[in-house]
Order: sequence, then C-alpha cells, then structure tokens
Amino acid sequence: MNPSKPLLESRLTSLPLMHRGKVRDIYAVGEDRLLVIQTDRLSAFDVVLSTPVPDKGRILTALSDFWFRYLQDVIPNHLTGTPPESVVIPEERSQVAERAFVVRKLQPLPVEAIVRGYLAGSGWGEYQRSGTVCGIPLPPGLKQAARLPEPLFTPSTKAAAGAHDQNIPYAEMDALLGRERAAEIKSAALALYRKAAKYALERGIIIADTKFEFGVDAAGKLFLIDEALTPDSSRFWPLDQYRAGISPPSFDKQFVRDWLETQHWDKRPPAPALPPDVLAKTTEKYREALRLLIG
Repeated sequence: MNPSKPLLESRLTSLPLMHRGKVRDIYAVGEDRLLVIQTDRLSAFDVVLSTPVPDKGRILTALSDFWFRYLQDVIPNHLTGTPPESVVIPEERSQVAERAFVVRKLQPLPVEAIVRGYLAGSGWGEYQRSGTVCGIPLPPGLKQAARLPEPLFTPSTKAAAGAHDQNIPYAEMDALLGRERAAEIKSAALALYRKAAKYALERGIIIADTKFEFGVDAAGKLFLIDEALTPDSSRFWPLDQYRAGISPPSFDKQFVRDWLETQHWDKRPPAPALPPDVLAKTTEKYREALRLLIG
C-alpha cells in the first residue's frame, strides 16, 4: 500500500450525501445501496480532529474488507462487491479508491454489540470499584488486562454525534429489540469475536475487546454492518508485550490521546492540530496491525 494524499472530507457531486460521521462519509447509490467512504479523520475524546491521519482510511478499509470476508460464514454482511469507482464520475474516483465500500442499504439496529475478552478500559475501572463489568459479576482477584474466564457481551446505546455511548443491561436490550433478536445479536457477536480473536492470536495480536453493529433487511434478516475489527472499533494488543497486571500498548490512536492529554485543551472543539511525529507514529501503528493480520 503506497502512501496517498490524506482525505479529511470527501466532496462528491455525482451522488447525494446522506451523512457525515466521525470517520465515514455516506452517499446514496440509488434506492437500495450506499457508498461508504473511510476518510482519514480521527476522533479523540468524542471530538473530530482537524488533522487527518495519513492512510488511516485505506488501512481501515483493507482490514474491514478482510474481516467481513473471513467472518461471512458466521453471519452475512452488507458488502455488495460493487467496485466503488464504478458508482462515481471519473473525476471523483481518487476519493474512493481503496477507501470505500458499496453496501446494501439496511436498517441499523439502535445498539452497539460490545464483546470483552480481557479486563481493560472502563471495565477495569468498574471491576476495581464493584467486582463487576457492566453489572456482570466476575471472580475476585483479577488483574488489569487479565483474560476473562469467558468473553462478555455488554451492549451499549448508539449515541448521537458528540455524545457518549451508554452501557445498558442485557435486559434493556431485550426489551428494546425483542427477546429473539437480542439473543440472535448476542450469539452472533460472541461467535464473531471468538473466531476473530483465535485468528488474530495466531498472528501475534490480542483482541482485548471490540464492538459490532448490525442491521436488518426488509425481511428481518440480520447482517453485520458498519466496520469490523479495526483499531478504531477494537482494542488490539501485541502478544509479545502482553502480561496481566499492566495496561499493554495498543495498535490504535493512543499516541494521539496521550499527546492531547499534555495540551492545554478542555476537550471541546476545536482540538489542537496534531504534530507530524504524532501523525507518523499513529499511521505506523495502524500499518503494523494491518501487516500482522493480513500481510
């Protein structure tokens, strides 16, 4: 993958823009398909930064494409196989090349399906206070970053832009979606995590936790949508640097968060512009995850 010019924001005129999210720009392709562009935008502390991370969108696209195909025997996904360059005018192909998918237009479900295999992040904080993760009791005496006895399914709400997702009890998801649908999502999420985590571990990466999103078609069939198992939606740790009791380094935007914490910034827009060395280290981490997982 040769370096490309960073893309902070797509500007297509050949398709109607439907939504501009934290990272992805979404355009309508007729009545039943969407063009999803992974830009090089990065968000930290729920603020979209003004400095793009070179090649981030292309790396996320390559990783998601791999995982969607690797996991399609667990659950179907929203990919159509249509080349993104074929749905835009020639002058706009450089904005979608290697960083976009043409996907089925599905009805997104209003929950995020989070699976935790290790004790990290907010889960570690809660465990220290109450011995639970998202209200689920765990054995006493676990260390930070410890592997959990079994992966935990801990759903959350999908917050609007600028807001925080909120963990919800499984019973609330059950009431929101119905018993059968909630059980189907839980089963799919855990199966996806287990298969992906086993593959990644054999290649030197621990998937500590991840989130999945699902949608349904008109017939009610469930599909995996959005993205899958990238450093933006998952906590990846290098196996050779892992040990329980400490917070392992991760293949994600931690360099950015660490640098922002040193700045005089109230974590409200606009965020400080990122210096070149922080951008380079962040791209390097994303590239390393891609190399280890798919070569």
